[in-house]
Amino acid sequence: MELTETYTLPISQQRTWEALNDTEILRASIPGCESIDADGENAYAVVMSASVGPVKARFKGRMLLTDIDAPNAYTIVFEGQGGAAGFGKGNARVTLEPDGDAATKLMYSANAQVGGKLAQIGSRLVDGAARKIAGEFFKRFGAQVGGDGGSATASDDEQSAAVEAAPQNTDSTEAADPGSDGKEPKRKKSWRAWISRF
Repeated sequence: MELTETYTLPISQQRTWEALNDTEILRASIPGCESIDADGENAYAVVMSASVGPVKARFKGRMLLTDIDAPNAYTIVFEGQGGAAGFGKGNARVTLEPDGDAATKLMYSANAQVGGKLAQIGSRLVDGAARKIAGEFFKRFGAQVGGDGGSATASDDEQSAAVEAAPQNTDSTEAADPGSDGKEPKRKKSWRAWISRF
């Protein structure tokens, strides 16, 4: 499996580099990550849960940073065991370039191998899951380093849930709110009706 992506982050190269080496930011950004703890020089023990198609597993692994060229690039070498689900291992080269004064272009190229049940479900599902996890990581990472913190991710999830619920709630909400002067958007009304159900 190979993945190559480019992202633009709204912060300086130095700040991006510092964030990529901050275990708290990484833990909050990696989907399903339970912990990242230092495990030697430039090495980390990682515990995370992931779903790949029908296979769900809790992985315990190790991540080692090599070929470090601060604040421009490093290579991540990783391996993880998911018990009966199988294993994953590989490496990713991460490169940073300034994009103007206050933005950074992050590029990565990753190669990975999986075994056990993960290998049996097919490369298409594995690739799709890997791209989804990577995309979610950079969305969360951008929210963390952009100053919104973890709340940005939560509010995004809540908003999408509200949007999904909105079509079913629009009529009942308007009926329940006859005093509205019409200035309040329907989405807000639907959100209130949706949250009041809990």
